[in-house]
Amino acid sequence: MTCRIPNPISRTAVACALAFCGAPVVAEQVGCVTTEWKLIGSNHKVCVDSFSDPKVPGVTCHVSQARTGGVSGSFGLAQDPSQFSLACRQTGPITLPAKLPKEATVFAEDTSILFKETRVIRMWDAANNTLVYLAISRKLIDGAPANSISTVPVMPWGGR
Repeated sequence: MTCRIPNPISRTAVACALAFCGAPVVAEQVGCVTTEWKLIGSNHKVCVDSFSDPKVPGVTCHVSQARTGGVSGSFGLAQDPSQFSLACRQTGPITLPAKLPKEATVFAEDTSILFKETRVIRMWDAANNTLVYLAISRKLIDGAPANSISTVPVMPWGGR
């Protein structure tokens, strides 16, 4: 199960959503950089979040996303653009579960108040012993082709 994290209105809203969903994925904000200054409301920015794969210990992903500022962005009412990047790396010994699904959603975050989200899906490439992480933008009405990919080959860690 993966919880949908709402457009960042406040840490309290995220905590409530995580408690309600029983989420295995908790994204931590690494930081944000302003890309456009706004006279009224928050600035447009790009933020980087990190999360660990909930079913595969030893893998950490970082996703950067454009966030809309202004008055509507300050109140969490803006639709963020489908602009993001994804990087996943082995950060410890990887332990694959006995039954790893061929495909599973590992992270989802709303990018508008309704109908749009950024989702990260883990795929298993057994032929190459590689975990494939695909970030996509999903819209309920019109699909969006925006995507980003990162791969993590399953290899020994340290002396293991």
